Amino acid sequence: MSDQKKVLENLFSQEIDLKENVAAFKKNGQAVENNQEQTKDIFSDKWGEVDEYKDIDKMYAFQCDWFLKLYGFETEENLKKFLADKRTILDSGCGLGYKASWFAKLAPHATVIGIDISDALDIAAKKFTEQKNLFFIKGDIANTGLKQNVIDFTVCDQVIMHTEDPQKTFDHLSDITSKNGEFACYVYSKKALPRELVDDYFRNATHTISKEEMWKFSEQLVILGKTLSELKVSFESPDIPLLGIKGGTYDIQRFIYWNFLKCFWKEDWSFDLNKATNFDWYAPSNAKRFSKEEFLEMGKKNNLQVEFLHQEEACYSGRFKK
Repeated sequence: MSDQKKVLENLFSQEIDLKENVAAFKKNGQAVENNQEQTKDIFSDKWGEVDEYKDIDKMYAFQCDWFLKLYGFETEENLKKFLADKRTILDSGCGLGYKASWFAKLAPHATVIGIDISDALDIAAKKFTEQKNLFFIKGDIANTGLKQNVIDFTVCDQVIMHTEDPQKTFDHLSDITSKNGEFACYVYSKKALPRELVDDYFRNATHTISKEEMWKFSEQLVILGKTLSELKVSFESPDIPLLGIKGGTYDIQRFIYWNFLKCFWKEDWSFDLNKATNFDWYAPSNAKRFSKEEFLEMGKKNNLQVEFLHQEEACYSGRFKK
């Protein structure tokens, strides 16, 4: 058995079966909440389809570049230096595993784990068999089975909002982070009131429409976003505090996008990738949004120190030190 496999087995509080690069609990009695079951199914469906897109590498590159910005690294070399003394790294909610694979490449000395509740994990495990320091486990990131204080760098990027109780998940991921280790987390930010109301309406509707209808709706949003973007119309909006609408110069597509309806369109991505992005937003029932104060309070409750904080229209992200 390799040293890293020994390290892996010692990280968990219960016995695991390890076959190739996939770990499974020998006794797994974890219950899954109804909404979380829906979220699991949605992301299994999404990632299963997205993995077949020809230009999926564009999304991977975009996400990795954004990760560097979200958590204050700016360059891949800076991230590599940061990971140099990290012995254990967790990508919680790893999806197709491309970021976990990235971490494993940048930190070949470390034991890297990707955990996800969806069937995307099966795709990831098959794709990254050559990286001997990278392991995958299918499970709930709110209850990973890991011991306290064992992960030197815990990552929960664009995922925690999709869990049944984000605060409970945050608490657990903080708990498994080692002393002097860091926890990187991202949450959706609260938007203008009309957008929040529309978002909640469609998330409730996900329980009553089929996946096929959800994909069709996502396609309609892409067409709307593309059409609005191609108008190339800008205008000056006043501040409307009662609705949470910020004044300023807007492209018409972005004005509607931020304040009323997510109609995502990115010109250099394929139609299908744009469609998957809209699907990603509206399909999961669990998708809580946060204010800056609420996000920072999650860290404060766990006695974590803010090492880096980033904010933009879409989100808040930060690195918290234990």
